[in-house]
Amino acid sequence: MTKIGTQLRSSHSGTSSTGIGPDSMYGLGECYGDLSTDDCVLCYAEARTVLPTCFPDRGRVYLDGCFMRIQNYDFYEESLGADDATYCGNMTTGGVFQDSVRRAVTNVVMDAPNNRDYFAHEVALSASVNESAYVLADCWNTLNQSSCADCLGKASKSILNCLPSSEGRAMYTGCFMRYSNTNFLNPESARSSNGGKASTIVIAAGSVVAFLAASIFAVFACKRRSKSKKGKGSDDTKLLETLNSSSLNIKYSTVEKATNSFNDGNKLGQGGFGTVYKGVFPNGRVIAVKRLFVNHRHRAWDFYNEVNIISSVEHKNLVKLLGFSCLGPESVLIYEYLPNMSLDHFIFDAVKGKELNWEKRYNIIMGAAEGLAHLHENSKTRIIHRDIKASNILLDSSLHAKIADFGLARSFEEDKNHISTGIAGTIGYMAPEYIVHGQLTEKVDVYSFGVLILEVFTGMPNRRMHTSESTQNLVSVVWEHFKQGSVEEVFDPNLMLHDHTNNNIKKEIRSVVHIGLLCTQEIPSLRPTMSMAIQMLSKNIKPLPLPTNPPFTPESSIDVNEFSLDSASKQRVNNPASVGTLSYSAVIPR
Repeated sequence: MTKIGTQLRSSHSGTSSTGIGPDSMYGLGECYGDLSTDDCVLCYAEARTVLPTCFPDRGRVYLDGCFMRIQNYDFYEESLGADDATYCGNMTTGGVFQDSVRRAVTNVVMDAPNNRDYFAHEVALSASVNESAYVLADCWNTLNQSSCADCLGKASKSILNCLPSSEGRAMYTGCFMRYSNTNFLNPESARSSNGGKASTIVIAAGSVVAFLAASIFAVFACKRRSKSKKGKGSDDTKLLETLNSSSLNIKYSTVEKATNSFNDGNKLGQGGFGTVYKGVFPNGRVIAVKRLFVNHRHRAWDFYNEVNIISSVEHKNLVKLLGFSCLGPESVLIYEYLPNMSLDHFIFDAVKGKELNWEKRYNIIMGAAEGLAHLHENSKTRIIHRDIKASNILLDSSLHAKIADFGLARSFEEDKNHISTGIAGTIGYMAPEYIVHGQLTEKVDVYSFGVLILEVFTGMPNRRMHTSESTQNLVSVVWEHFKQGSVEEVFDPNLMLHDHTNNNIKKEIRSVVHIGLLCTQEIPSLRPTMSMAIQMLSKNIKPLPLPTNPPFTPESSIDVNEFSLDSASKQRVNNPASVGTLSYSAVIPR
């Protein structure tokens, strides 16, 4: 998926395959021709979060801006299949519109296969309200011209059967087609300069202003259910009144000005759910704005309720949520700004790591533990973070820890079309019972916290390591050293501990490592609660119970980024400063 995403930034289309035989996997991503590069990336980000909900059935996602498919065989030349489907709207239209659709559909079917990117769209304008026709057709770039023509030919016959409905979508194995009496097209074709053809049929004189329809409609090959829209108008009115009166609601235009229109120069980082920018409000307050990949207007009630819950949770070790906006062209969250950014920028950097001695690292671990305990046990609403990791532990000007993005994964709508029904988190930090069975308890956060402890004292991320004997992850390596009584061999060199002068500190670190391994035990019931972990870290529980083994982690699930473990585990990543630049959040099916 990552490889395809990189290709989409330059070509609007991408493929990737991996593995051999029964373990092979083939992927395809394609953005329709009227999408800009930025919109293409955003659409693909949403498709990536939706796709796992299809498994173990057919792995296809059709959004109104892009298509994605994952299979365990080479499907790239397929144009037609048993799962091809057409979806029709339920509003009827007049004869003028129907004639316009037929003419426009015929034209795009003829044009698209002859264009370099197999894309075409057409507009048939009418002076009458709701009588103009807008049509789009796109074939996947893995087809040849003949296959594209065949796919669109079959799709066009099917979609025209939707008439007199005002909407129709054909989702075929090798192509996508849509018509509507509402303008869902972008004002300018993103590929028109590359051979894509866009044309307009003028039926009657008149001026029509094109606009971008922010359509969130998605149809998945693995799901074919519709929801009743009864009472939608009154609900929308009530929602708008509630949002506009909320003290948390901040106008999108205000956020846009604060970040200088999300200027790249203000970009602080990027994670699995969005990109973070630095901003300044008119009153001079510095803020951090998270620009979400998914627009939440289609589920604003749930988004608003979750934001209310999160904003009510206050603690010195939790980043303060200041507000939100979900009625603009995209959804954003506004947080307090912390100047030292995140913990990963320090512990995974061979130079900046020297700024954190053991005392500072211990205080960061304690701060994260207290923040998590507050989320689990002291707040009115129980919140399970689900994505505790070094890049989500921010540091204030005094290097005190503050947990960021707490509860954000839970803010996604709890139905099968959204992230939270999949397994949200980051590879390497996710508890085994959550990955395999979807069992979500506070012990999932405890496991992630244990991994964080091991990273803090070793200065190495929990990624695949090659030793002379095997391939392991950090948790397994520390566990082996713990059993052999050689934990000191994996201490971060930046701690600069000398054998004769820091014996007490070494003993304290070994104790904290012990607690980290207790938190990463395979059996959830054996892991301590966060309040118990705090007691252990405070040396109020002695002696510590012996940890049992951590879970076995298949090599394929550790991470795609490799580094070698040599010289007694003390060599760093070749480019350590880059480790914390991006964080990758995985969404895995149950």
